[in-house]
Amino acid sequence: MNVLVVDDDKEIVESICIFLSGEGYTPLRAYDGIDALDILSENEVHLMILDIMMPRLDGIRTLMKLRESRNIPVILLSAKSEDTDKILGLSAGADDYVTKPFNPSELMARVKSQLRRYTTLGSIGKHNGEIVIDGLCLNTEKKTVKVDGESVRLTPVEYKILELLVRNRGRVFSAEDIYSNVWNEQMVVGYNTIAVHVRHIREKIEINPKEPKYLKVVWGIGYKVD
Repeated sequence: MNVLVVDDDKEIVESICIFLSGEGYTPLRAYDGIDALDILSENEVHLMILDIMMPRLDGIRTLMKLRESRNIPVILLSAKSEDTDKILGLSAGADDYVTKPFNPSELMARVKSQLRRYTTLGSIGKHNGEIVIDGLCLNTEKKTVKVDGESVRLTPVEYKILELLVRNRGRVFSAEDIYSNVWNEQMVVGYNTIAVHVRHIREKIEINPKEPKYLKVVWGIGYKVD
């Protein structure tokens, strides 16, 4: 599997690549966001380790550009430990976050976890237009939902929100992200509108909405299906 390492510090890139090679992965190297996007356009990449602070094109803007067309796992690296950086990165579509200096063994464990999730999709399966996560089944052709074999009736908007989150399992979507994807326009309603839709979905698909198995809130950031 190909792992793209993006950092303007070449020593960090090389050290990560050594550990990746030792784990049997094929490392690719880039030293800023523009180089990274070029490599992504020409190579099959299964995961990206991405520094936030870089010249020419920083990690957050690189990630946002990537998410326009690709859903590969992204682990962010940053020398900063403030929660605002973590929130910003996760909101932009990152899957994980590691603060420098990091333990190489921990980073490799996170790489393995994200790749395992991406390649096997955990318990996600796609069969004849269906997306299955454990007991949750969406038929993307018929636009129907079943939970543990029982049909669940969602409104068209509720279905669109759920399908968006299921298709991007593990990715956190802010209220603005959900609105722009579902309504295809800039957000003109309040946060509460999205929260109400999410609450209704959880009431319909979760056995215990207060302890959700599928649709989860990431406080201060947004929503995801896990």
